[in-house]
Amino acid sequence: MNTLDEPRDLSRRALFQRVATCALGTSILGCIGANRALAQAKVPQKAVAYQDKPKGEQRCDGCTSFQAPNACKLVDGQINPQGWCTLFMKKS
Repeated sequence: MNTLDEPRDLSRRALFQRVATCALGTSILGCIGANRALAQAKVPQKAVAYQDKPKGEQRCDGCTSFQAPNACKLVDGQINPQGWCTLFMKKS
């Protein structure tokens, strides 16, 4: 007899273990997706004191997060290359 053709009896314990494993896996994957979405979200300009003018020698176009011609990896909206915010990190 071929064991693949025979129906399998699934114990209650095995069923609960499989359900718990699936639930845990689903929750882990859900958290990973939520963290990725959160990491990709940009902050509003007001939250980082964005201004259209530089602060001393610090300018957006000299920041590691600046994306030419007028965007930022971290701050939402259009960014002036001569602007500045509190997230400024000088390019090396």
